[in-house]
Amino acid sequence: MLGNPVFSCFVFYGTLLILKMYIIAIITGQVRLRKKAFANPEDAMRHGGEQFCREDRYVERCRRAHLNDLENILPFLFLGAIYSLTEPSLAIARGHFLIFFLGRVVHSVAYLLALKAPTRSLAYIIAQVPCVSMVIQILITVASYA
Repeated sequence: MLGNPVFSCFVFYGTLLILKMYIIAIITGQVRLRKKAFANPEDAMRHGGEQFCREDRYVERCRRAHLNDLENILPFLFLGAIYSLTEPSLAIARGHFLIFFLGRVVHSVAYLLALKAPTRSLAYIIAQVPCVSMVIQILITVASYA
């Protein structure tokens, strides 16, 4: 499958997106430690006492950024893999994958740094455009088999 240049391109961007998700998870953990805001009593006890089993606005912002990645990147991974099998043009496929990747990076940065609206919303919308395009192209390709 890695002999398919479109699929290889997808694997490249998909792997970068997974790496980005790991980075957001690490950032969330580091912010929890720095803010001493733990979700579980056993973690709070290990780091100073039960009073640190609490919520923090910035920890929650990091968590929401991570959850948003899960809600958007996982469907992209499915769509991109199937789309790669429909034999699209490499240039167009690369554009789809790159736009989604850049949109998600900007979205995460906007979320973590609390950038002014509508930065995050625009990044979200821009990243959804290639996903909608892939859905349409997949459905057109497989509609005759339904």
